[in-house]
Amino acid sequence: MPTKEKNNRLESLDALRGFDMFFITGGAALLTAIAALFPDSGVWQTIARNMEHVPWDGLVHHDTIFPLFLFIAGISFPLSLQKQREAGRTNVQIYLKIVRRGLMLVLLGLVYSGMLKFEFATLRWPSVLGRIGLAWMFAALIFTATGKRLWPKVAVMGVILIGYWLVSAFVHAPGVDPSIDPLTREGNIACYIDRTLLGPHCYRPDYDPEGILSTLPAICTALMGMLTGVFVQRGKPSWRKVFVLFAAGVLCAALGAAWNLIYPINKALWSSSFVLAVAGYSLVMFALFYCIIDVCGLRKWDFYFKVIGMNSILIYMAPKFIDFWKLNHSLFDGVFSLYPPQYTAVVETVGYMTVLWLFMYFMYRQKIFLKV
Repeated sequence: MPTKEKNNRLESLDALRGFDMFFITGGAALLTAIAALFPDSGVWQTIARNMEHVPWDGLVHHDTIFPLFLFIAGISFPLSLQKQREAGRTNVQIYLKIVRRGLMLVLLGLVYSGMLKFEFATLRWPSVLGRIGLAWMFAALIFTATGKRLWPKVAVMGVILIGYWLVSAFVHAPGVDPSIDPLTREGNIACYIDRTLLGPHCYRPDYDPEGILSTLPAICTALMGMLTGVFVQRGKPSWRKVFVLFAAGVLCAALGAAWNLIYPINKALWSSSFVLAVAGYSLVMFALFYCIIDVCGLRKWDFYFKVIGMNSILIYMAPKFIDFWKLNHSLFDGVFSLYPPQYTAVVETVGYMTVLWLFMYFMYRQKIFLKV
């Protein structure tokens, strides 16, 4: 429900979250439209290819948006947990709040998928918000239950990532020719579980990118964020922290690239190599924003992203129920007509992003933030 937001946040985290959401609120479409104006430019065509998900194996920028958001959600949790304990909340109360938040995100995901249309026979059960809710919830429960000890958290991540790799790579889908690679859509056990248990509730006929078994490694993405949060909240911002975050990011990325040689990076499966690779990206990006905003104190430039990042759930949900594209044309069709046809996609996308951002700015000015 909407709440009045307190001004006690890590600004770099809000800005990075806003930067991440920028791409799914029109940024990717804008860059693709600009690239279409330069069909002979290798740089722009590479940028355009990075604004779409890879078909199966591989990694481009668009594949990092979802895991970065989940990683950021993890960073925020240790500070929230500390505040709850300082307020005298018992472990039971903390666990109940974690579960409530996780299930609320699952519910919002169902609403986003059209639950209120009451077409339950084909309603998609998994969702982006549902994946965030479940992965964050289980990660938060593990993080809280293991207290301040590091090794149980690392052990849990190791068991999940190695176990998921072994199951994915060596357990064939039942009834499938054993000669078929178990890391293909047809042969993979996670895909088989999705199409068998979810059936018409899958996003795709043969698997769901936010499916059942692949939620397990996503827990590790959230846990890695939580460990990052513990590190950051100790002491004041410093260059040492920036260096450690950057070095950890490079290490994770290198390990993910090495694992990719035998276990391909794959967002649809949320493969273990994908977990490490995107953790590397997330750490490096957080190090960059943390350095610029919290260490160097350069803050004015991030306002556009901060407005988005402080209300990320609302900006994700709102376009599903409010026709910002129609409002865009109602306001700016006259302006759009001034441009040559080849610029239509660019100026229309800029108009859409402007309308959406102004809506978020209004909510920001009213100090109204959608929280769960």
